[in-house]
Amino acid sequence: MTDEIILSMDDLREVTAFAAENAAVVLKIFETSHPLDARPHKAIDAAWAFARGDKRGKALRDASWAALKAAQECEDAAANQAARAAMCASSAPYLHPLARSTQVRHILGAAAHGGHAAELAAGDAADVAICHLERTARHASPAVIEVLCRYPSPPAGGGRVGELLRILDGMLRAER
Repeated sequence: MTDEIILSMDDLREVTAFAAENAAVVLKIFETSHPLDARPHKAIDAAWAFARGDKRGKALRDASWAALKAAQECEDAAANQAARAAMCASSAPYLHPLARSTQVRHILGAAAHGGHAAELAAGDAADVAICHLERTARHASPAVIEVLCRYPSPPAGGGRVGELLRILDGMLRAER
């Protein structure tokens, strides 16, 4: 595998739409806990705007940072993970064309954080996370899977979110 991966703007938009969809699924977990905090919602909106044709720029980066700040300020673990899913969605457009295993987080991070948010919201029920990932895998477009397979498998580590990311990665690569 070469060090550089070819990524088109269409590839980035597909990956971002996938990430935004995954973050949106768990947004309610955050909003229930923090009904007056719109930062994660705005991050998902910014991701959708990019996926539909807007440019990458300061507003998108600012929305991602704001969602991360919302997560960091959140004491509820499930809501924290839902906000992190939103942050990942709005950072997906910044997937780098480098053959680094760490880049897989730009593709699957929103889904992995979303799975962990669902798991925590259900009382730490691991089967909920796996069901979430299975649904996610069924909704992944062939284009998203194709982009994912250009990258090396994700690295070890990352706690429960890293574990969920690797599980989803395995599911999607098996589809190919």
